[in-house]
Amino acid sequence: MVIEKHYVINQHMMYMFGLHDRNAKVCTLVREFHSVFIVDRSPLEILEDSLRCIGFNLKGAMDTSKLIIGKNMMGPVMINHIHNICVFPNKSHKHEDTIWFNPFHILRTQSCKRKTNIEFRNRLILMIDSKLYSFNHKLKSAEQLSQITIENATNPVSYIIEPPKKVRKRKSKKK
Repeated sequence: MVIEKHYVINQHMMYMFGLHDRNAKVCTLVREFHSVFIVDRSPLEILEDSLRCIGFNLKGAMDTSKLIIGKNMMGPVMINHIHNICVFPNKSHKHEDTIWFNPFHILRTQSCKRKTNIEFRNRLILMIDSKLYSFNHKLKSAEQLSQITIENATNPVSYIIEPPKKVRKRKSKKK
């Protein structure tokens, strides 16, 4: 399997998750539409690198997601609003084995014995240890964030904030 030094998330990324190499270093397995490879960086480092390429950072993207979608601990992250790339985790981003999904490639989801089968656009099926309701809620939040971000990009809202008026102090006359 090919090992890449760096990776920037693009439209072809279906999902990615952390794994340990033989030296116990966290790497990332990335599944794109037609390929699979390992990146010599953790999933959070890949997210940070991808956001830095367009002038943002992971903390800012997570804060913006919370502002738009609401206080959600495992909220989606808008990676690139120009290319409409949004990802969401199946569990807290603090876990090394968190899987980050691109909702664009998810065709359908099904429940199977308290787990979730995810069918992708290329007909690949992945089973994860998550209840269907929980996974679908995260998927819907990611789709909402993506839709709201795209609508705001095409029809931006601007605010004009006037500077505060200076209050002139009157000089008192000394007698």
